[in-house]
Amino acid sequence: MSDLSHYIGGDLALSVTGDLALSSGTLEGQQRILRRLLTNAGDYLWQLDYGAGVSQEIGKTLDAGRLRALIREQLFNEAIVSHQPDPVILISPIDHGISVRIQYVDAGVQQPVNLAFNINR
Repeated sequence: MSDLSHYIGGDLALSVTGDLALSSGTLEGQQRILRRLLTNAGDYLWQLDYGAGVSQEIGKTLDAGRLRALIREQLFNEAIVSHQPDPVILISPIDHGISVRIQYVDAGVQQPVNLAFNINR
């Protein structure tokens, strides 16, 4: 099954033929993970526990252990993320924000996937 190709914060993507682009497999999983991590809990009225709200951490004292646990919990809500081995989550402060690097195993193809993003003001 495929989803519309969409990175949170951006527009829907177009295919080479001008139709709405689709994503599937690992790319679909990465887009779903980013959407889940960057959505604030409670923002989806039909699913109030959806989202980690990682961007709400900007401007606060970084508690990497707590943030890592939150990200791990939310990752395991996505079927694409294998529970074995445990995902590796690295969190680092950057100027006016945080950097997140995640390595997990794609449950569909049993291959490691790296996902990295920065959030800043």
